[in-house]
Parts: sequence; structure tokens; C-alpha cells
Amino acid sequence: MKKGGYIKRISGPVVEANLPGARLYDVVKVGKEKLIGEIIKIVRDTAVVQVYEDTSGLQPGEPVESTGEPLSVELGPGILKNIYDGIQRPLKMIEEKSKGVFIKRGVVTEPLDRKKKWDFKVKVKKGQKVKTGDILGTVQETELIEHRIMAPMDGKIEEIKSGKFTVEDIVARISFEGKKYPVKMYQRCSVRKARPVIEKFLPVIPLITGQRVVDTFFPIAKGGTACIPGPFGSGKTVAQQSLAKYSDTQIVVYIGCGERGNEMTEVLKEFPELIDPNTGRPLMERTVLIANTSNMPVAAREASVYTGITIAEYFRDMGYDIALMADSTSRWAEAMREIGGRLEEMPGEEGYPAYLARRLAEFYERAGRVRCLGSDERYGSVTVIGAVSPPGGDISEPVSQNTLRVTKVFLALDASLAYRRHFPAFNWLKSYSLYSGSLEPWLMENISSDFPDLTKKSMALLQKEAELQEVVQLVGPDALPEKEQAILLVTKMLREDYLQQNAFSDVDARCGFEKQYLMLKSILKFGDRTNSALDLGVQLKKIQELPSIAKIGRMREIPENKLDEFDKLHKEMDDEFETLIKER
Repeated sequence: MKKGGYIKRISGPVVEANLPGARLYDVVKVGKEKLIGEIIKIVRDTAVVQVYEDTSGLQPGEPVESTGEPLSVELGPGILKNIYDGIQRPLKMIEEKSKGVFIKRGVVTEPLDRKKKWDFKVKVKKGQKVKTGDILGTVQETELIEHRIMAPMDGKIEEIKSGKFTVEDIVARISFEGKKYPVKMYQRCSVRKARPVIEKFLPVIPLITGQRVVDTFFPIAKGGTACIPGPFGSGKTVAQQSLAKYSDTQIVVYIGCGERGNEMTEVLKEFPELIDPNTGRPLMERTVLIANTSNMPVAAREASVYTGITIAEYFRDMGYDIALMADSTSRWAEAMREIGGRLEEMPGEEGYPAYLARRLAEFYERAGRVRCLGSDERYGSVTVIGAVSPPGGDISEPVSQNTLRVTKVFLALDASLAYRRHFPAFNWLKSYSLYSGSLEPWLMENISSDFPDLTKKSMALLQKEAELQEVVQLVGPDALPEKEQAILLVTKMLREDYLQQNAFSDVDARCGFEKQYLMLKSILKFGDRTNSALDLGVQLKKIQELPSIAKIGRMREIPENKLDEFDKLHKEMDDEFETLIKER
């Protein structure tokens, strides 16, 4: 029910209004231009509203009207390939209405195109009983993604038809307890509450990202959470774009939450041009972009992450695997800090609100692999990967620390690696994954029984190298015993030939699990053969001259459909070592 009132006081994006009978989190229209806002605090008849647009020019006494509804998004055909702002207004349509690139305040647009007709194909029959979440029919939204229209309630199908319809047309009617309810192709959903599911599962299936350092050493589970903290220029956005492009998910939701305008512009220009490596089609055909740059209103930045994850949950409920990229949650937290300051709340650490940890936890808890609502067994997942931009790269600040408490994978970006053109620039000694143990059974069953052991052995070698480097800096590598020089030779292969990937190479930009296993096995086999040869009296100098070292350096360019070449490599390696042992 709509309720009216008037503005009492204005403080930046926060407006105090006399609004009797209003409810917390209701959406309101503020001023003569009807700027959209949300009630975040109520004191008697005074409602405190955070306005999602610039409030300059508003005056006390202007009208305020409550819509009686919470902040919601429209979910239906037409979401994919779209670019929205923080409260799901399509930027293309806003630009057309504003008649120019400078967007006017108070522009009202529908999130979904009301004129476009979609080809709806029925999947159920008249008279059939359905449950909430059952698929009533499908729409081919893009060439890559089939949009599944789900039943909004339990009941019996009274009427349903195939054909071409707009999202406003009634495509079915469901009867429940003697009443008939119309069903359209879209639904409205509150953003601040997680969408219901039947069951949430433990993280036991890996998200295959195609990045060797992530998949092998710091795996992310499907439905898991990961954070990528790093200083300016260390490659957070590039890392997220690579994970979005190459991970084995069907849909990508990318939230540019308060990043600089030029960074978001780069994303908006690059994503439409990126080609999906799985299908050869444009990546935008399975992507939703939410653009909310640092010069846009602060309050909308706070809403953008909820808008994004609600859209992700909607596609998850259809049975898809979703990758959600939030870039960056630091700017979201800064928006909360500014709103908290305007509300004169008691600040917590470094001025952030005391509820920062709870808000971050609530956001990341909406990730997960689930059994979706409906009578058929349908499974979907939302994997959340959040970038954190700590000031000066100091991860001891509150946003980084509270994010680390709730996320299970920590991918530590290292500016020194980025400057050395080592991509992905994740520091293998600082990063960690708490999913490694739960994903081991899957890897042993689907890849190889010794894959986890190879991973542990490789990490132990890399840690040993870090210890040896301190000695090398003092006395030089030649002063080390040959066994320890051999460790440095093998770890150099691990760093340069395995952990490093060429993002510009069609073959090496993405690496499947089977190829990762064979590459790692080749390097460690070389290390084992080297140790055995040294024990038999072969000089390390002669081992360093073997042709197989160069072949290991080129194995990253072996295509996924020619993995039998690794067998040749192993045979040649064995022959070379046998020759060395005979000649000693």
C-alpha cells in the first residue's frame, strides 16, 4: 500500500522524511523527480532513506512516496547480454531516454524489454499438478542459454500455451485452493533475502578454472567462495576476467562495484569482444554485467552486490552453474561506511560500521551448490569470487580480514610477480585453499589416484626453494650441494613452465585437469630421475644439458587433443638418463 509524506532533512545520499506507517527496507520515490530510495532506519514517524541517485537540488518539503515493496529485481528473459546499474536499470535504455551519454536523474526504465516477443515452448500439460520451481516452459534467450520459466507456486495447470509472447503476457494459469493465478514469463524477487532451495551440499566438486596455479594448488569448489586481495596494479580485474572466461560455469555475473570508471569501461568494451572458448560464441551471450563505478551514487553501490547475487540465484534455480565476480567488495564496504557516517552510527574499526562482518558473511553465505526447488532432481551452484582492494596492499585492514574469515580460498596477488610479467600473479607461498581435502576424492577418482600426492610434493619443493634462496643470496648457487642445486632446477621448471601461463596463447591460456596432471608428473619425474642419477655419480652439469629440459619448457603448447605426446616425452627423458648413467 502506497504511503505519502515529505522531506524533513537532507544529508548527502541520506534523506530524512516524515512518512507515517512506512516499513523498513521499503522502496520510496523521493522529491518531484521521484528519485528511487530505500528506507534503512525508522524512528517513530521519521523514515531515513538512502537515495540511489544524486540528491543535490532536493529541498525540505518535497513529496516522498512509499511503494510498499522491498527493493526487488525483475527476473525473466532478457537479463543476459544486458548491462545494468546497481538497482537493475538497463544503462542502454537509460542512455536512449536521456538522449545522450549524460544520464539524467529520475529516469525510470523497465529492467526487461516489454516489447520484445520470446518464443515460449511448453514443457507441462494442462491439468498437470506442479510444485514451486517446476519448469513450465523454456525460451531460447541466447544461442548458448535456454531460459527456463519456473512455476511461482504449487497448484494445478488450468491453462498453458506455446507461442510468441512478451514478458507481460500471461502464458499460463495455475489454480490453488479454488483460485486461479496468472503466470507471466517474469517474476519480481526481493534482493536482500536468499532464494529458497531444497538442500545445500558439501563442496566436493571442483570449479575447473583452467588456471594451473588455482586448480592444482588452491582449488575452488563449485558453490564455493574465494577472495582475491591485492594492491593496485597487481591484476585483480585481469584474474577475475580469466576466471570468468575459462571456468566451467554456464553463466557469468560480473559486478563492477565501485571500481574506477576507466576500469569498468575496459570491462564493458572487452567483454562483448571476448569469445567463449567452449562454444566459439561471444562471451556476452552468457554474461550479465552490473556497472556501478566509483563516481556513481554511493548508495547504489551498496545495493549492486545484492542485485547481482539475486540474479545469480535465479539462474542457479534453473539448474545452471554460475560464477559471480564482485570487483571489489572494498568499495562496497566503503559505501556502507559513508552511509553509516551519515546515519551517525557508532563506528567500528577504521570507521567501518560495526555490522561489516555480518554483511560480508551474509553475502558470501548465499554461495553454494544446491538441489533446486521443483519435483525433478535439478542441481545448480553459485560460486562467489570477490576482489578486495586494501589500501596500500595491507591485508590487515578490516575488509580483508573479515573476508578471509568467511571465504575458503585466499588467492594472494603479488605486485612483484605482476611486474615480472608472471601471470597469474598469485603468490604460491601466501595463498591457500580450505577445499583441498574435500576435493581430493573427486580428483583421485576422475583424474588420477596420485594427483594429490604430486601436488603436495610440488608445494614442498617450492617451500624448500624459498628457504634455499636466502642462502643463495648470501653465497651464490654454486656453493650449494648438487642435490640442493637440483631442487632449484626443478622448482624453476615448476615456476616458469607450470605456474606461469601465457594469456595470449590459444593453447596455454586455459589448461584442463588431465593436461595439468601430465605436466606436473613430467616435471616431478625429471626431478626423481635427476636425484637417482646424482646418487649414481652423474654430474649435475651434464643433466642441465639434456634436451628434455627444453621439451618440458615447451609442453605447455601441447594441445588438449594430443596428450599422447607426453608419453613420447617421458620415453625420451628415460632414454636420455639411461645414456647418461651408462656414460658416467
